[in-house]
Amino acid sequence: MSFQDIIGSLAAITTTISFLPQALKVIRTRDTRSISLLMYLFFTFGVGCWLLYGIMRRDIPIASANAVTLFLSCIILYFKLQENKKQEKSGRSQ
Repeated sequence: MSFQDIIGSLAAITTTISFLPQALKVIRTRDTRSISLLMYLFFTFGVGCWLLYGIMRRDIPIASANAVTLFLSCIILYFKLQENKKQEKSGRSQ
């Protein structure tokens, strides 16, 4: 493994791990009130693009880290959309 691969792997691992506490908190509490829907839509789209980029380049650190992050991001986005749907039903808007 080259030095470049080690740095890429470290970057992939640390950025994915840094996302984990937020994902676990949302999964546990189902509370997404403080999260911007627009930000998460853009973030999830961007992570999906990074995943596709990693796959197209056959870059395992980029592809695997972004696959995990995309999965977690989609869970948070799902809860955020559910919360927004509840707010619309109750007549409150964000």
